[in-house]
Amino acid sequence: MQILVVGAGAVGGYFGGRLAEANRDVTFLVRVRRAEEIKEKGLQIVSPHGDVTLHPKALTADQIKGPYDLILLSVKSYALESAINDFASAAGPDTMILPVLNGMRHMDQLAARFGAHAVLGGVCIVATEIDLEGRIRQLADVQSLTYGEQDGKSTPRVRKLDETLRGAGFESVLSSHIMQDMWQKWVQLAALGAVTCLLRGNIGEIASVPGGAALALAVLGECSDIASASGYPQSGAFLERQTADLTAQGSQLTSSMYRDFKKGANVEADSILGDLLHRGAKHGLTTPILQAAFVSLSIYQHGRAQPHPSR
Repeated sequence: MQILVVGAGAVGGYFGGRLAEANRDVTFLVRVRRAEEIKEKGLQIVSPHGDVTLHPKALTADQIKGPYDLILLSVKSYALESAINDFASAAGPDTMILPVLNGMRHMDQLAARFGAHAVLGGVCIVATEIDLEGRIRQLADVQSLTYGEQDGKSTPRVRKLDETLRGAGFESVLSSHIMQDMWQKWVQLAALGAVTCLLRGNIGEIASVPGGAALALAVLGECSDIASASGYPQSGAFLERQTADLTAQGSQLTSSMYRDFKKGANVEADSILGDLLHRGAKHGLTTPILQAAFVSLSIYQHGRAQPHPSR
């Protein structure tokens, strides 16, 4: 199976790198600068599961010669439109597109461009970042990739995909309920992102002050209510795990959105919080804490976009 990994950042670079390390046929679609970095230094992964430096195939959008069997898409939501234009010529009539973006808005965007049949559901669980040396650094042991047909069917193509992804150095799961899985991750990310960004701290810091844990659980309830109203109620076991995670004393847990916020980088406020709020509003739900987090991050984003006077 010929695999095109769109981007070689923290997520795509990690999973694509592990697939390349396992001798899968992987090519990275990257910008010119990243292609030069990979050519000069290799694709470097620093991980509890083993460090590795790879020299994978990499190309730019103008070098795509034809369709691939699989396109693994893991860009940030604010870069999706540009990425779609870059990889469009690599998507043929039989190409599977496996997005592992946050939220659900990207599913509609991809279906509008390539047709719903081309798009699989996907969820990745990994904590990685690009360090100052351009290496992909894994921050925790967890590393899983879950995928499946949107209708949950076991088709020949998704079974072939499953065979390709298994045994590649990370947990791979073929799911018969991938849309529920995606909503579950969305609730998890939105609750964690909202509370850490709104209160400006990790979970341990939030749980250590009066009212902190209660606020974290309140926003979890808001996110869960929206999922239920949208047809994807969250299980009791999942909510129990999230309750424990969001109130754990001494926990260093944060969200990727909070880490981006702390660095002064772009954040996925629209796709993780804004779209969830929009769906809740359609069902008449009032979610004030989620709204407050979204407004706060929107102000931050607006400030980033404004020119700063020279000093």
